[in-house]
Amino acid sequence: MAESIRTLRKECLNFTGITAMAIALISPTMTAALIVPLMYSSAGNGSWLAYAFGTVMLLFVALNLTQFAKRSSSAGSMYAYTVMGLGTTAGNVSGWCLIWAYLFIGTAGMTGFTIFASTLLDMMGIHVAQVPLFFLCAAIIWFLGYKDIRLSSGLMLVLEGLSVALILLLCVIVLFSVKSAVDMNQIKLQGTSFSGIALGVVTAIFSLVGFECATAFGEEAMDPLKTIPRAVIVSLLLTGFFFVLVSYTEVLGFIGYKTTLDKVDAPLNVLAEMTSVTWLKAPLSFGAMVSFFSLALSCMNSGARILYPMGKLGVFHRSVGSAHETNETPHVAVSLMAGLILLSSLTLTGVFQLAILDAFNDAGTFGAFGFLGAYFLISFAAPAYLRKRGELSFGALGLAIASAALLLVPAVGSVYPVPAWPVNIFPYIFLAYLAAGFGWFMILQRNPAFIDHIKQRIHAEHARAPMELKVASSPTVKGREKITA
Repeated sequence: MAESIRTLRKECLNFTGITAMAIALISPTMTAALIVPLMYSSAGNGSWLAYAFGTVMLLFVALNLTQFAKRSSSAGSMYAYTVMGLGTTAGNVSGWCLIWAYLFIGTAGMTGFTIFASTLLDMMGIHVAQVPLFFLCAAIIWFLGYKDIRLSSGLMLVLEGLSVALILLLCVIVLFSVKSAVDMNQIKLQGTSFSGIALGVVTAIFSLVGFECATAFGEEAMDPLKTIPRAVIVSLLLTGFFFVLVSYTEVLGFIGYKTTLDKVDAPLNVLAEMTSVTWLKAPLSFGAMVSFFSLALSCMNSGARILYPMGKLGVFHRSVGSAHETNETPHVAVSLMAGLILLSSLTLTGVFQLAILDAFNDAGTFGAFGFLGAYFLISFAAPAYLRKRGELSFGALGLAIASAALLLVPAVGSVYPVPAWPVNIFPYIFLAYLAAGFGWFMILQRNPAFIDHIKQRIHAEHARAPMELKVASSPTVKGREKITA
């Protein structure tokens, strides 16, 4: 049977659209609405600094990623980048890491959507069970992802932009309502400790993951070798600055309040009450709801674009790597990803009987392990890739070493001190999942033609580049690096 030559829609996403999807996956609203109190519990008055440190640390990872992104692109690029640098086995591990990450962060998005949708409906005196809301979220994100990626990116830009604008409005109101917007306790890091800020940095890094999803849309991006590297860096820096501002403002706004920030479930609504703008509570809840919806949508689209190339390469059934004839979307991968996110949400709240907020927290923690694994691999893959091209410099090598070393902070922080049950077993569940994926790849690898097929497809797709860039680099023709198993 001949392999389908249908591909995803070419050059349909501009810089703004790709950046919007990356920011939606980072989900600034999620941090402002639910994560800042957790940050304050460890970092206290140093919360803003922990977010600043976390942003700088992940900037090293982002710069490593752009070593690939400015040279080649395809659908699910981060998976392919690891193959190009470290070989097919490491690339397979990276792919499984990213699928895990997008699945569980998408689950956090779906459960978060349900939390705030229920809150809004309760305000109107309407009580709806959470399961119908799960299905509603899954159905809409599936339709948008199945139909047109431009529709998804445009909607995410509007929804996340609306939510962020409302939060920024509240921040401005808070800053103008207090006696002084300059909080010397925060600036002087009053009452903080090194260990507390270090733990806060772990939280900050987990808040900021997701910027790499811009690389997943290489086949659909306009001028991808310029657009995608910019989107990776800009999405990280914008959200990092937003987190510094929001955490500083929330800590400032809670000075003198009867309950400390770390004991509050809905800090934005409390700040709205404290500043006498209770009319903002409903819009803020609506903004949070649509932001979590955007998060689920972005995770589904990004995850589908990891499944899609892995399907084309034969890691999964070939149908997973097919594109819709009319819509030019990875419709099978989109359907699979939407179904898995829905199944995960139902399993956590139904089978394991977790309260929906606990399901949200656990899903987010699970997803973070996948990102860390993929980030570690790309940090090692970048210098290996540049060496194959004869372009490795001391600066690039130092960047890779610094990136890998800095990633040890959240990696160690997630297992030591040993967290309470059941979070203490989460890393081992993730490792068992990776072992299963690795075992499946070992079975496939017994067929030598399978590895040859992966190498040939990765070579072919990443030798392609926008014509003007290909002409500019044609004297070296370095797009055909050796890929090891």
